[in-house]
Amino acid sequence: MFFSIIIPVYNRPDETDELLDSLSKLDFNQDFEIVIVEDGSTIKSDTIVEKYAKKLNISYYFKENTGPGDSRNFGMQKAKGDYFILFDSDCIIPKNYLSEVIKAFQVNYVDCFGGPDQALDSFSDIQKAINFSMTSFLTTGGIRGGSEKLNKFQPRSFNMGISKKAFEASGGFAHIHPGEDPDLSIRLWNLGFETKLFPKAYVYHKRRIDWDKFSYQVNKFGKARPILNSWYPVHSKLSYFFPAFFIIGFYASIVLLVLAQDFLMKLYCLYFFVLLITATIQNKSFKIGWLAIVATWKQFNGYGLGFIQSFIKINVLKQKPEAAFPELFFKK
Repeated sequence: MFFSIIIPVYNRPDETDELLDSLSKLDFNQDFEIVIVEDGSTIKSDTIVEKYAKKLNISYYFKENTGPGDSRNFGMQKAKGDYFILFDSDCIIPKNYLSEVIKAFQVNYVDCFGGPDQALDSFSDIQKAINFSMTSFLTTGGIRGGSEKLNKFQPRSFNMGISKKAFEASGGFAHIHPGEDPDLSIRLWNLGFETKLFPKAYVYHKRRIDWDKFSYQVNKFGKARPILNSWYPVHSKLSYFFPAFFIIGFYASIVLLVLAQDFLMKLYCLYFFVLLITATIQNKSFKIGWLAIVATWKQFNGYGLGFIQSFIKINVLKQKPEAAFPELFFKK
């Protein structure tokens, strides 16, 4: 099996440098290639790629800006491998990553897999807090953190593998972003392909380090989910509504508190206290524990409000997704 690693890049040469450095240290003894797709960047990574030209089998392509999904498709079309590994540029790869993928294939080969993400000690406290909120079983992040409790796993494109056969059959990613990865997973299921979580094929995901950018990102995640639910109603789940219920309940608890009814607010306080203790113990830092509360609130609030807004426009007002949220769709 010949792996092609596909990496879309947009104005992030420093991250590309860290990612390629980690790939140059893999303990994998088979050949593999790396395909860098520069998605219309104004700050290019071409000099970074040249830096690793003698260490890695690497190719570099520059194209106009059409979004990460289309850039991944472009890279897979150019790639020579029979199995594609997709990483975001803000990932750092453990040296045993490809070896763990091979081991997982020997147990259960699938045409599409996803892996979880973790945080390095060198990450900032905010990055570690965001990582906690996006991976903890106490939030909606249990799946990304490695949980296998769902019947069908939807790989996320920051750490994802897909066979050439599955890519060609599905046509790859659609032009929605975010949401292009669960959309692809569902279309693969409909074509008869299986997806699976490989828990040991994790990456270190740096994510956003700015609260406003993180809030904006999760808000777009929330907007995308009702669109996907409308496209694939059979795969809609009650758990997707949880952040919206959480936010509605929280604001309701404030109203009840004004009316001298504090029971619901006490439940929220208990939840955040458990979150604080868990994040503090897990990260061995009280500061990160407090920041994890901030990150989780921004995650729920951003996602929940985005979900509610999208649900009203898509399900109640019956607006077309492209007209309701043009910012979620890249034009080719």
